[in-house]
Amino acid sequence: MKADWSRPHNRRFAARPRAGPVAISLGFALGVGSYFLAAEPPPHLAVVVLLVLAAVGRLLHRIDWPLVVLALGFCWSHLWACSLLCAPFPDALAQQDLTLIGRIASLPDATTERTRFLFDVEQTLDAGTPIPFKGRVRLSWYQQAPPLLAGERWQFKARLKPPHGFINPGGFDYERWLFRQQVKATGYVRMQDRPQQLAAGAGGYWLSRWRQRLRERLYQALPSGVGAALIPALVIGDRSGLNPSQWTVFSRTGTSHLIAISGLHVGLVSAAIFVLARRLWARVPGLALRIAAPRAAALPALLAAFGYAALAGFSVSTQRALVMLAVVLVAIMAGRTLRPSSAVAVALAAVLLIDPAAVLDYGFWLSFGAVGVLLYALGWRLGPPGWIARWGAAQWAVALGLLPLLIAFFGRASLIAPLVNLVAVPLFGLCLPVILIASLAFLATGWASPLVAVSGLLSQGYSLLVSAASLPWASVTLGGRPDWVWLIAGLGALLLLAPRGLPGRWLGLILLLPLWLLRPAAPAPGTLQVALLDVGQGLAAVIRTHRHTLVYDTGPGFRSGFNTGEAVVAPYLRHLGIRRIDLLMISHADQDHAGGVRGLLDSVRAQRILSGEPDQLEKLLQASDAAAPADRAGTRSTGRDPDAKAGAEPVRVETCLAGQRWHWDAVDFEILHPTEPIESGNNSSCVLRIALGKTALLWPGDAEAAVERSLLQRKGDALRSEILVAAHHGSASSTTQPFLDAVSPQWVLFSMGWKNRFGFPSPPVRARVAASGAASLDTASAGAIELSLDPSGELRMARPYRERADRLWRHRPAPAMPDMSAGP
Repeated sequence: MKADWSRPHNRRFAARPRAGPVAISLGFALGVGSYFLAAEPPPHLAVVVLLVLAAVGRLLHRIDWPLVVLALGFCWSHLWACSLLCAPFPDALAQQDLTLIGRIASLPDATTERTRFLFDVEQTLDAGTPIPFKGRVRLSWYQQAPPLLAGERWQFKARLKPPHGFINPGGFDYERWLFRQQVKATGYVRMQDRPQQLAAGAGGYWLSRWRQRLRERLYQALPSGVGAALIPALVIGDRSGLNPSQWTVFSRTGTSHLIAISGLHVGLVSAAIFVLARRLWARVPGLALRIAAPRAAALPALLAAFGYAALAGFSVSTQRALVMLAVVLVAIMAGRTLRPSSAVAVALAAVLLIDPAAVLDYGFWLSFGAVGVLLYALGWRLGPPGWIARWGAAQWAVALGLLPLLIAFFGRASLIAPLVNLVAVPLFGLCLPVILIASLAFLATGWASPLVAVSGLLSQGYSLLVSAASLPWASVTLGGRPDWVWLIAGLGALLLLAPRGLPGRWLGLILLLPLWLLRPAAPAPGTLQVALLDVGQGLAAVIRTHRHTLVYDTGPGFRSGFNTGEAVVAPYLRHLGIRRIDLLMISHADQDHAGGVRGLLDSVRAQRILSGEPDQLEKLLQASDAAAPADRAGTRSTGRDPDAKAGAEPVRVETCLAGQRWHWDAVDFEILHPTEPIESGNNSSCVLRIALGKTALLWPGDAEAAVERSLLQRKGDALRSEILVAAHHGSASSTTQPFLDAVSPQWVLFSMGWKNRFGFPSPPVRARVAASGAASLDTASAGAIELSLDPSGELRMARPYRERADRLWRHRPAPAMPDMSAGP
């Protein structure tokens, strides 16, 4: 008698379909990804309970394998992250002298200014007393740094702080990058006690030591130029010789993937060895009859991929490529035929099993996205006739399919990338084996002539890329977009890449239109938007009306070439879709206020520039290019964006003087100081007052007590403002009691670096602000501070950006004035 499976009591005994590798792999990936979306790590007990429930549910056949591995992925990610988050570097020890004992864990990056390296701390001492802190830190050695070798064991004094970076809309998330590199603290070496080298041997860091020796030999053999920087990048994955302006060229031409050793490079080497081994094996009939040539060739191909990945130091991108190749090559050796979708899914799970935090890498999404797009666009269908047409179709598919991701990640996409890569990738595929063979020949024999010739060819190829990058339409830069725009654009790209027989493919163009047509909304007429940006120990702000943009100061610049004008202010303006500054006001020429001017002007055009120290600012701008540090390749690092040609033109700076007024879109602007040109110093700062309706904002720059007294005499009660940006970052020389009483602010905002060496805001200023009853925020603990005024002058303070961008890795420092951080 047959069972009636339609009845409920029999249906539960029916066998469930087994989950395939795709479902299981995707379940594991979803578990890993969901963990890193959280703002805080879950309690250990919750993770254990989840693991037990998944195990019990599976044993009782209540849940399927995809749900089980989803829970396993979540728990596995927690185990990885706990090594960084469960025992962090304590804030209380920040910027205190500590004794560190450990080994150099990376290739030291040495310039004329400093040597930077990763250091694996084995023991930490505070005044001779051991404290429970171990792990990887990122250190800079500024004074009298000796030649350092990877693996050396050292003992020295250092000052550390938890991973802390600038937090601004549209900006680079340095804290995320440090978390991804498993760095638990950053700091610098102190020279109070003489550093001691405890062991010169490499220890377990022999591979890094060998790579460093190889890098030094390459730099010694190669002539200066961009080719000398490209060869170490392609051979051992050391890209420290490339400067920001060169990376801009690669970005605008869509060729950055050719420079960073990744799946393309490892795949090319592995494929070359596979083809060579297969042909050699097939030439011996006896061997071919015992083991099929493809199965025999898979092993040397895998070993070649492993060797190249080791040469690159097993970087994250090479690990990912090695795992993906291993899945395919092991299947060939086992005589198994994997469906392409199964192979990609298994590789995805294997990558995340080895390194769960790979989901935080843009390269992870771009690598698997490119493979997925190629399978979707070209797999399971007949391609165009001829290899040139097929290669062109592949480039078009990758360019279109990854366009939404590229713009979402970087705010920019190369329009000429398909054409450039159509030629560059095949040529690169021919050059890479030559580069590696020439490098190995140089190491074995010392014969450098082939390597020098290859370096010259690379330099000529780079010159062609520079010409392509200089085209005004080479790349497109877009501002921030709502989340739904990226989803719609991705669907549009997939629809355009669908088979030709699918009706309505043209609708994909319509779905892409919001990506190009939508712009970040400008402030409504009669309103004002203000952002006090997080630039560390400095000052930078963006003030917007309906049709105008004013930038007040650009933050600090450093001798290394890094500056917040390029790294913070320009990305924020791009995020808002702003390509022109109506007025750039530099309060005075101190580095913490004007250090980012050149970096900003190299990215965004300024119609007019005002400053309290115009002569000094012009000299600073003229000297900035000459002062750009030279890298190892002998080229200058200016970081100039080819999009902003105006940045290279001579800049005329006007003097800001009291009495200058203007009216933008119902908002009044007035300069209150200086009354006459002042030669130099903090008291030359442009003091700006902005008023809309009943509300005013006051920006004193670095003005000190003498200027405050002068303002009180001339303006008196007219100084009253609801928002006061504390002068001189909260220095005791400013924000005097009479001045604070006259301004009578509701909010006092401090632009300052966390744990800055000056101790700002000073205790007297804290006490005066606290006694006034004003609320306060500081950029060190809040990140970017954004506020807006409606046409009536009603003030709205946005949540601090550090809170809005809260993630697992986010540092959460206490406010400078914790009792006064709430609004009135």
